[in-house]
Amino acid sequence: MRFDIITIFPELLASVFSGGVVKKALEKKQLEVWVHDLRDFAHGRHRQVDDRPFGGGEGMVFKPEPIFEAVESIRQSSQSLVYLLSPQGVRFDSGLAQRLACAPQVVLICGRYEGVDERVSRNLVDGELSIGDYVLTGGEPAAWVVIDAVARFVPGVVGKEGSVRQDSFYSGLLDHPHYTRPRSFRGMKVPKVLFSGDHAKIRAWRRKKALEKTLALRPDLLERQKLTAENKKILGSFTKKGKDNEPH
Repeated sequence: MRFDIITIFPELLASVFSGGVVKKALEKKQLEVWVHDLRDFAHGRHRQVDDRPFGGGEGMVFKPEPIFEAVESIRQSSQSLVYLLSPQGVRFDSGLAQRLACAPQVVLICGRYEGVDERVSRNLVDGELSIGDYVLTGGEPAAWVVIDAVARFVPGVVGKEGSVRQDSFYSGLLDHPHYTRPRSFRGMKVPKVLFSGDHAKIRAWRRKKALEKTLALRPDLLERQKLTAENKKILGSFTKKGKDNEPH
């Protein structure tokens, strides 16, 4: 899978993929990440990529010409996807990350300043993506987030693919609690079921705890779920605070 990032500050992304899982995937040729300087596609002595907005107002706006030329030069096929990173975009989530992982190429345009000429949004890209309801100084950090999240769903990138299926949001719920050695730390004990050896009971416990955590921290996620009768029963057993009284 190939990612292409269009930015006016390529140096901001020079080192972010130099470690971790993404670096290993790049070395194994499972992923490609290319960073393009938008100014390479601008014309004139000053390679201007922005201008004042028509109608007046503060700040500068990215011009359409260099962005169109950049995308037209970089996009490899009709199956390639192009997204503008913008606080006005669709909220990026795990489901969208999985869908993007199926594309052969994803082109990410890093917004900046007061925004991008509307003709880019309406006539060039497949959509706009936002990583949250806040404004960044530019789309570069968002590009890193998107690539890191999508890469986890590309086959072979994560060594143990089962761990991806257990991630928060993969099943629509938050992840269950995790424990490791020692069994007791400062009086805080690991739930006995986790070293019982009964895998059916462990799966049931993890499902219950995932539901409990989701209800407590992100109840909005449950509204999107088609809950089974058993899961509804589990949710009904929790207190109003979203926690059960199960002893550890």
